[in-house]
Amino acid sequence: MATSLPVVEQAVAGGDGLGCHAGKAQLEAAARSAGKGEALDRYAQDYPKGPHDQPQSMCPAFGSLRVGLRMRRTATILSGSACCVYGLTFTSHFYGARRTVGYVPFNSETLVTGQLFEDIRDAVHAVADPALYDAVVITNLCVPTASGVPLQLLPKEINGVRIIGIDVPGFGVPTHAEAKDVLAGAMLKYARTEAELGPVAAPRGGKSEKPTITLLGEMFPADPVGIAMLLEPLGLAAGPVVPTREWRELYSALDCAAVAAIHPFYAASVREFEAAGRPIVGSAPVGLDGTAAWLESIGRVANVAADKIDAAKARILPAIKGALAKMPITGRITMSGYEGSELLVARLLVESGADVRYVGTACPKTRWSDPDREWLEARGVHVQFRASLEQDLAAMEEFMPDLAIGTTPVVQAAKERMIPALYFTNLISARPLMGPAGAGSLAQVINAAMGNTHRFETMRAFFDGVGTGHAAGVWETIPQDRPEFREHYKRHLAKLARQRKAEEMV
Repeated sequence: MATSLPVVEQAVAGGDGLGCHAGKAQLEAAARSAGKGEALDRYAQDYPKGPHDQPQSMCPAFGSLRVGLRMRRTATILSGSACCVYGLTFTSHFYGARRTVGYVPFNSETLVTGQLFEDIRDAVHAVADPALYDAVVITNLCVPTASGVPLQLLPKEINGVRIIGIDVPGFGVPTHAEAKDVLAGAMLKYARTEAELGPVAAPRGGKSEKPTITLLGEMFPADPVGIAMLLEPLGLAAGPVVPTREWRELYSALDCAAVAAIHPFYAASVREFEAAGRPIVGSAPVGLDGTAAWLESIGRVANVAADKIDAAKARILPAIKGALAKMPITGRITMSGYEGSELLVARLLVESGADVRYVGTACPKTRWSDPDREWLEARGVHVQFRASLEQDLAAMEEFMPDLAIGTTPVVQAAKERMIPALYFTNLISARPLMGPAGAGSLAQVINAAMGNTHRFETMRAFFDGVGTGHAAGVWETIPQDRPEFREHYKRHLAKLARQRKAEEMV
């Protein structure tokens, strides 16, 4: 059973001060004036936003929360508005978390007086039990960040338990995928400092006899196994996957021959690996071309002899070629998502024979994503970084695909247009992509979905005449549209907005 974490009692007082309803600009301005400018500048450099400000996505703190909850002997504490904490914990448990999430609440008084920081410090001291935990992660959400709650003033260690304080505001970190990097990078920095100061814990399974390749980015559990098989002919081994599942894996991740940036947007983690002198390789072993290029890049940075690289390719590539030929995909596809592996999936679909016209990802363009971008663009695929929902929908309207792969609203819009659609996160990214196992892994679900067009036609015929918009539903008589009522109500809302604005200026 999970151990319950102490919760500081909330004082009986008013609201939460500068609430999350205040808007990004106001929250960011408040955070900068409260001393968080350096952190926000670093986030802006690591995770540059797109021309439309930032993608529409879930609260980014979900990403860092998920990373902490997946680690052994790691306690997680949140400080933020109660509604935000409720939503984050609900979503985390929905996705399989089996850990208690600590919560330090606040109100206007504790924010203004600085008592919130004292409450956080008390909670961290109460949780930091070395018999239970290696690390405690405390995360500021939007309001505590905007109020300047100084987590950097917490002790770095309590009773041998590491204390990791991070700010993950929705107005500073664009997506939950990048928030995973915020925590992973903070942990790598801490672990790198420990390793530089002296001996650290050995890996649970012992140190590898071969040089290892650290895998950067969350992936389907079978993929690290597949990558290990690809590396074996090169005389290399697969190292830990970052984000890791326990603290000691961080030391092993840093002690590598090279880092494979499977997900290319982990900017903070890359910075720590480069500080440790580790070379970074972009892209991943997906499909025929991707696997060949990746093996060459990995072999080159790991100083593997050219004839050994060629032998490894000769051993592996025929199996991938055969798997792709055995499971072809025919049909036009548009694709979008926010996990960070969208370009890799698109490469695999193209090599499987699919006519991919558009790939949208909520993540930013980096130099580690250039190999995938260049390969896709050379084959006529439009690649959109920091894609907005509007861009994803516009691509679907323009290309009218046989299948739309995307986020929940994209899938909903596609099905309304009788276009078969698949949710990227649960149905696409939750499958092996790398090496021979990845080749053909998507074909069954893709082809089955594209074969469902007749079902949409059947449903349209069944529901024909039910109505849409104001007439949606089943009626004895057809409702009369009254657009003048809508215009009247719109004017009424505009008047109320002007009155509120005038009151604020008084």
